[in-house]
Amino acid sequence: MEKGHLRCDANVSVRLRGAEKFGTKAEVKNLNSFKFLRMALDHEIARQVALIESGGRVVQETRLYNPDTDETISMRSKEHAHDYRYFPEPDLVPLRISDAWRESVRERMPELPASRRKRFIEDLGLREYDAEVLTATRAMSEYFERVVAAGGDARAAANWVMGDLSALLKQENREIEDSPISAQHLGELVALIAQGKINGKIAKDIFPKMAVADEAPEVIVKREGVESISDEGALGKIIDEVIAANPKQVEQYKGGKQQVIGFLVGQVMKASRGQADPAVVNRMFKEKL
Repeated sequence: MEKGHLRCDANVSVRLRGAEKFGTKAEVKNLNSFKFLRMALDHEIARQVALIESGGRVVQETRLYNPDTDETISMRSKEHAHDYRYFPEPDLVPLRISDAWRESVRERMPELPASRRKRFIEDLGLREYDAEVLTATRAMSEYFERVVAAGGDARAAANWVMGDLSALLKQENREIEDSPISAQHLGELVALIAQGKINGKIAKDIFPKMAVADEAPEVIVKREGVESISDEGALGKIIDEVIAANPKQVEQYKGGKQQVIGFLVGQVMKASRGQADPAVVNRMFKEKL
């Protein structure tokens, strides 16, 4: 190698991925620079694609690259292994692997990403995109499964892991193995929402507080008194007050303007400091009006 220059003397074998059923690889010679290497690859890829698409077959051969014409030319064919003059290495003893050994290795292997993605989709009901994201790393998929085990709702768990938790990890420049919120506690948060003990808004509020000392969400909920209000007796009083204070909107709803109910529910949420269960409030408004 000359000072200040990098020389390239190489042969390259080109075979299109997935094209095994159409033919075999072609070996290209006369490549003495990285520029010619790139040009030869570009040409050979285009040649093989055109050949296969026209119904032809890529033969196993050695081709010469001509940089003046930017093309490869067939030199000689090599149909069988002995044409390459392969010979056994005398210092390497034959290696024979038993079926029992292969099976023991297979049993010790962890679940591979493709199998785990399939299971997430078929058994947990995740979307294909979510399954792809959650199996990007082994640590991510294992964390997610622990959240599901503690929370019960796979789709909700996926949303929290890919959404709020991923944003928190990015903000703090952490990997999921170093998450400030344990999978157990995030699963408990998902469970509290599913049980109606807190609503989504409250969950969003206490999530960053969980990260401070990895506290259990129920501890924070009880300490701050933000448990969701689903008692219809308590909610009924607030709803009656909202109806009395907003006669115009009530008449609009009764007149067929259904979207007004969103405003009325919002007033209840405001009066209850976000603790009212929106689903219960929505149903009670419809019953009352």
